[in-house]
Amino acid sequence: QVQLVESGGGLVQAGGSLRVSCSASGRTFKLLAMGWFRQAPGKEREFVATIDSSGNTRYADSVKGRFTISRDNGKSTMWLQMNSLKPEDTAVYFCAAQFPGDTVVVNPDEYGYWGQGTQVTVSS
Repeated sequence: QVQLVESGGGLVQAGGSLRVSCSASGRTFKLLAMGWFRQAPGKEREFVATIDSSGNTRYADSVKGRFTISRDNGKSTMWLQMNSLKPEDTAVYFCAAQFPGDTVVVNPDEYGYWGQGTQVTVSS
């Protein structure tokens, strides 16, 4: 079992920055593939970014160049640094984990563990 807790969401103006965190417990963090997804009202959950156990990353085209995913295995924590935020980035952001973590995982159906989500709101 893996327990995930997101934090750091909030309200920010367009063009601003925000960092959301995901703390994990229950399984050796360094072995997990981790991901960020988001879901806006009335829309399906969509992939944002992923990082595997080796530190390889992949991003959705909509956030490439603006968002950065990172992890600290010693702290069992993953972050999503979001810069140049746009109103269309407004959503509930979820972190997800999967074992084994030796590859990046883009498909949400391949993740076995999810956090409860944190709201990010970007005002125009």
